[in-house]
Amino acid sequence: MALDSYPPNERPFLADISLWEASLLISKGRLVIDQDAESWLALAASPAVVQLCPISPSVAAEVGRLPAAFHQDPADRLIVATARNKHLPLATMDQKIIEAKLTKIW
Repeated sequence: MALDSYPPNERPFLADISLWEASLLISKGRLVIDQDAESWLALAASPAVVQLCPISPSVAAEVGRLPAAFHQDPADRLIVATARNKHLPLATMDQKIIEAKLTKIW
């Protein structure tokens, strides 16, 4: 996997809420994987692949600073708040997030 080649301090960040979202997509058949969900999620969250970003007090506070009209999906609000809090570009194809221009898109 390409992410494995990054040095530990340069691995991409992953908002931990994204694991929950992936699990939902798997259960709905919208994300098809070739192994059981728990194994796949453990690999996706492995420190050898990514740096997990938990919902910290500062991330939670950032959620509260997002405009009320922005994206009513709590997970997407947390993902954007995490990117803003960490000053990181966000990799997304979600048009609501892109059009809101609340964070830099990768």
